[in-house]
Amino acid sequence: MKHSLNTLNACVEKCRLCPRLVHYREEVPPKKAFEDEPHWRKPVPGFGDPKAWLLITGLAPSVQGGNRTGRLFTGDESARFLFKALHDVGLANQPTSTSSHDGLRLHGCYMTAAVKCVPPQNKPTQAEFLRCHPYYENEIALLPHLKAVLALGKCAFDAYLSHVKAKGHTIRGMRFRHGEGYAFEGMPTLYTCYHPSPQNTNTGKLTNTMMKGVLKEIIKLST
Repeated sequence: MKHSLNTLNACVEKCRLCPRLVHYREEVPPKKAFEDEPHWRKPVPGFGDPKAWLLITGLAPSVQGGNRTGRLFTGDESARFLFKALHDVGLANQPTSTSSHDGLRLHGCYMTAAVKCVPPQNKPTQAEFLRCHPYYENEIALLPHLKAVLALGKCAFDAYLSHVKAKGHTIRGMRFRHGEGYAFEGMPTLYTCYHPSPQNTNTGKLTNTMMKGVLKEIIKLST
């Protein structure tokens, strides 16, 4: 296990374990609006409050978000939606996340992804998921104050269930559904929410009211 979040994140940034993901993150063409900007093009580590009681887990960095800016949920439409909700409930100091130097701070919250590199079509393979999973396990171990984990989408849900199963808990019958909560003795409670992707937010599958409802319920039950 890495002995600090900083050490772990430095290790994440150097990772080249998945050839397909390395090639894609380094070669995917930039959007025209950003083609003159420098791009991160490396694995994207977690960030936030090291004393966090809540861990928010997403799927992976996006092409125009984390893979461009170097910070998860930053500079894309998912970030626009998510951080408005986080700010509204007091978990972020500002309602926007536009660059890694924009002054954003999380309060009691840490943010990560189940897979640290942007995958083609937002679909990591099972082998890529498994190679990346030890980083997620280390993040959880290095956040000793955690009381809750919020999974944004099924891949994030599966990542935490893999962690739970490895600790000897049964996960039989557990299915991803928006707004659910699953308690495990001696471990942070798992909560679920649809991923704040444009595919979900632009169609009304996930609304600001729904997102804030999940966050408020977690805050009420965990603090």
